[in-house]
Amino acid sequence: MKQTSEIRDGMQIEWNYPIEMDDGLILRADIFRPIGTGSYPVLMTYGPYAKGLPFQQGYPSAWDRMAEKHPDVTQGSTNKYQNWEVVDPEKWVPDGYICIRVDSRGCGCSPGFVDHFSPRETLDFSNCIEWAGELEWSNGKVGLNGVSYFGINQWLVASKQPKYLEAMCIWEGASDWYRDMTHHGGILSTFWANWFDMQVKTVQYGLGENGPRNNLTGELICGNETHTEEELALNRCQFGDEIRSHPFEDEYHHERSAVWENIKVPLLSAANWGGQGLHLRGNTEGYIRAASNQKWLEIHGLEHWTEFYTDYGVKLQKRFFGHFLKGENNDWANQPKVQLQVRHLDGFKQRNENQWPIDRTEWQKLYLSDDKKISTEYECKESNSLVFNAMGEGIDFHSEPFKNETEITGPLALKIFVSSSTSDADIFVVLRLFGPSNNEIVFQGAVDPNTPIAQGWLRASHRKLDLEQSKPWRPFHTHDESWPLKTDEIVEMDIEIWPTSIVIPENHYLCLSIQGKDYEYPLAENQTLSNFKNQLTGCGPFLHDDPIDRDATFNGKTTIHFNPDHAPYLMVPVIPEKQ
Repeated sequence: MKQTSEIRDGMQIEWNYPIEMDDGLILRADIFRPIGTGSYPVLMTYGPYAKGLPFQQGYPSAWDRMAEKHPDVTQGSTNKYQNWEVVDPEKWVPDGYICIRVDSRGCGCSPGFVDHFSPRETLDFSNCIEWAGELEWSNGKVGLNGVSYFGINQWLVASKQPKYLEAMCIWEGASDWYRDMTHHGGILSTFWANWFDMQVKTVQYGLGENGPRNNLTGELICGNETHTEEELALNRCQFGDEIRSHPFEDEYHHERSAVWENIKVPLLSAANWGGQGLHLRGNTEGYIRAASNQKWLEIHGLEHWTEFYTDYGVKLQKRFFGHFLKGENNDWANQPKVQLQVRHLDGFKQRNENQWPIDRTEWQKLYLSDDKKISTEYECKESNSLVFNAMGEGIDFHSEPFKNETEITGPLALKIFVSSSTSDADIFVVLRLFGPSNNEIVFQGAVDPNTPIAQGWLRASHRKLDLEQSKPWRPFHTHDESWPLKTDEIVEMDIEIWPTSIVIPENHYLCLSIQGKDYEYPLAENQTLSNFKNQLTGCGPFLHDDPIDRDATFNGKTTIHFNPDHAPYLMVPVIPEKQ
């Protein structure tokens, strides 16, 4: 690729700057920096989405929605340098930052073999950070930010503790390759195989003339070489097949997951309540488990990418990075450890807290009964059971309408007792909200506009708990061996339900659905995004419908049991008002 330098739109831009890796391979980066001499902190991203592909061109439906509903995103910028899930340099360079975008190995303008989140990729990222810290324009302080992929690999590279890394903002970035991303409760998520087809193969290095062209430079976005499809296939991992071939947590997952005790850099972990199925759990777990003694948690709503680009998100990040990368005497030292956008039916209200989970949480057990009710008392006088088709709609349990406004914010957990007519069973748990007219209320999630308030998953054969890691409010499963069921054997299952926030108005009620397949909002209209294959009907692209992973073993009858001595219950985090 041709390296060029020019001044444009108030920035000095270095296009396709070469970075040599330890094995001799050359990665390519675009560098946006202040004009002239001087040293500045670096903000870096490393990822597969092709640094030269404009947001508007690569992800038009997401861009159009964000630009229409949030005009502050586009204000103050020509938007010519907007790129998927990374910062707009026109909003950062004038404040004295160098913005560097690196095409990851095998993608965009960087040659090599594509192998996502692998040790090779993480080493590349570490090499890039140490290279950036020694640039003639750098002040020796490197910060990391970016959404999703650019958040996930921050956890990984921070685990290697590269020199010059001073701060990182993980904006909606999962951290546990098994539990957060590939296997929810042991059930395979088909997201990554589809993502690979839609968002990586389309920008792989070697597409050359068959790929897009950068309108700003006239350069090809995916390298000057044009490879055959056979050559392209040989130069990338078989991502979906590799994930499926590791059904239990093993070294493959460990080397693609955070090493918590090694993460000591100051961090801001930014999560999304609507991130059910990807990222949300990783952000909250990362905040709790990272070894850093300077760490903050923020949780917001709206789409996966939106708040990263709004004034709200940009100002939050600039306060954080200004403090740690520029030494600004701003108010970040007084930033509360936890900043929440608490979800109401009509929007969000910001509130600050000291801990996560919130320290004043009143953990309440809501018991399930054989008459399909949810209540604070368990009144089971004799054993009974409810049966549903193991891959079907399941059973709905309803609470009484709430007499007073009630806030539920935090992680949840479900304990149930089940048996199966086969040797295994998949349990899908969906917490839903209904209004006084029995109308279900759904929310704009990170991806899907029909998102329920919380979800959890567990395969019965994966019910083994790690007792050291488990908390009453967050069961932690080992996923290291199979515990198959015997026909009609009753087993106890503790199911993690990802965190949520909802202020329930009076006269509204909860519904807990226990079923054998992914949730679908009954009133969902046909809707999709340009980078996903499926319709958005409640779970976004985070589905669990792989026919190999969910074969005939799961196509039987599942029974929920009720016994006077063993009470099934939902544990919810009720938040009282601050005194």
